[in-house]
Amino acid sequence: MALVSPEQFAVSQKAALDAFFGLTGKVFEGVEKLVALNLQVVRSTLAESQENLAKSPGTMDPQEWFVPQAAFTTAFAEKSLSYSRQLFDIASTTQAEVAQLAQTQYERYNARVQEFIDEAARSAPAGSEAAIAAWKSAISATTTLCESLQKTGQQAVQMAGTNLEAVTASASQASKRGAAGSAAVAAGAKQ
Repeated sequence: MALVSPEQFAVSQKAALDAFFGLTGKVFEGVEKLVALNLQVVRSTLAESQENLAKSPGTMDPQEWFVPQAAFTTAFAEKSLSYSRQLFDIASTTQAEVAQLAQTQYERYNARVQEFIDEAARSAPAGSEAAIAAWKSAISATTTLCESLQKTGQQAVQMAGTNLEAVTASASQASKRGAAGSAAVAAGAKQ
């Protein structure tokens, strides 16, 4: 008795191709979002640079050059932090979608392996119960390991998100304090 029929093999191959194209689609969606984000950043940076350069010829006093620079530095810091948040969101969303696809494929594969073992156990000669039990134990241990690795990965992503938010808040406050200090220095120099 054959353990895998040609029909089962064809279904398995189709499922593998579907999984591959699903995974590829999710990765390309993430890349597409990243490209759109980068285009948006370049567009806004060019517009702001043009605006700042247009303001520069109107200032005659060298001390006045620092006021727009302080505002530009603050805006740049805020935009950099926003970019980092959006980049992290894209990366974590893509990772979560890929992990979900991988988990689904793993569950399907695990179910097929379990069916194979059950079929092998029914067809096995007498006395092979110990080998079948060892096989089942190995698969159970592998399943436990995969679940543990998945939970660890999710915790790492959550920790990275929390750390990014803390760094973002701290950097935002520091850039605002720095801009306020630069503006005060420029104002004091005028007097």
